Amino acid sequence: MDIEELRRICLSLKACTEDFPFDETTLCFRVGNKIFAITDTENIPLRVNLKCDPERAIELRELHEEIVPGYHCNKKHWNTIYLNGNLDKKLIVDLIQHSYNLIFNSLAKKIKVSI
Repeated sequence: MDIEELRRICLSLKACTEDFPFDETTLCFRVGNKIFAITDTENIPLRVNLKCDPERAIELRELHEEIVPGYHCNKKHWNTIYLNGNLDKKLIVDLIQHSYNLIFNSLAKKIKVSI
């Protein structure tokens, strides 16, 4: 998976926005102004940080060497997923959707309704 495919998947989610809040290479995807995915456009191999249910995060790390505790994030709630071609694309899309859902569900009701 390359950066354009990652962008296409994330931006296909309802009310998703993207920005570079930290520097010119750290791309963040947000819903309701809260980040659900972070990547560095210059990393090789490409990797993305995604929020994850803590129990599922541990299980995923045990099953896949391409999934590790979140780099520069709360390691209990975030995973770093290496997009080097070894993981099934469906799993990656599911993990992006899972992260999006966790963030969306944490939004205030007023914000959810506006989305």
